[in-house]
Amino acid sequence: MDDPAASLQVPAVELPPPETGRVLLGELAQGRGYHVRRSRGTEDWLLLHTVAGAGLLRGEHGASLLTRPGDGVLLRPGTVHDYGTDPASGRWQLLFAHVQPPPTWLALLDWPQPMPGIGCIRLGHEVDQRVRELLRGAARASRLAIGRPELFALNGLEAALLWYDARNPRRSQLDERVLRVLEHIDAHLAEDLPAARLAELAHLSPSRLAHLFAAHVGTSIGRYVEAQRLELAARLLEMTAQPVGEVAHRAGFEDPLYFSRRFRARYAASPRMYREQRRPR
Repeated sequence: MDDPAASLQVPAVELPPPETGRVLLGELAQGRGYHVRRSRGTEDWLLLHTVAGAGLLRGEHGASLLTRPGDGVLLRPGTVHDYGTDPASGRWQLLFAHVQPPPTWLALLDWPQPMPGIGCIRLGHEVDQRVRELLRGAARASRLAIGRPELFALNGLEAALLWYDARNPRRSQLDERVLRVLEHIDAHLAEDLPAARLAELAHLSPSRLAHLFAAHVGTSIGRYVEAQRLELAARLLEMTAQPVGEVAHRAGFEDPLYFSRRFRARYAASPRMYREQRRPR
């Protein structure tokens, strides 16, 4: 995000706060003449996520902030709203969310603030795509006339904020290359997962990926994969009547005897004993 010495150039009309309830989400595609101002801000939090083009926000003492695709901007309650389409871009497509968050969300809203009351987080491509999907899904859910649309919308927005939190510079950030590897492992646990293939997915050498993975996840790739496979096997033993050999195969173990040894080492029980212990009496 930048701090350009640009202005919106288009006079703003003072707007009242929107009627939001607990949450209001949507998507806008605006041209050069878009300029919003609320001199007292709102009583809720406002999230602006840029999808295309660029937006320009003005803060106190003439400071300004440029927001580009993948950037999230979070305005705290009572913060002046003075934002619109960046004149140099000429267009701004954005996802927005007004929300009255529950107290449990406050840690997720603790963003770095380049200007008073305005937080910013820049997402890489991998997380940006997930946030877009979640915000759009939450917006659709809020319009449904079935179930509890407001709760559906809040759940989707909370998930988006959790992804922002994973990229918050104030906390340990998950490298997107590691995220790509983690998701591949989760989707292909029953398959062979050679280090060379995982490194290729991350566009890293095997040694560099091994170092990066351990730094972010806290264990080696091999130990992580085995732990996930054993966890899957435990759930299958609890929830299905499949033979132990089939459970081992579905969890990615080619050798049932090796699977049984590793399972006993982790759970202090053989697969059959583990299943027996968890059957209703």
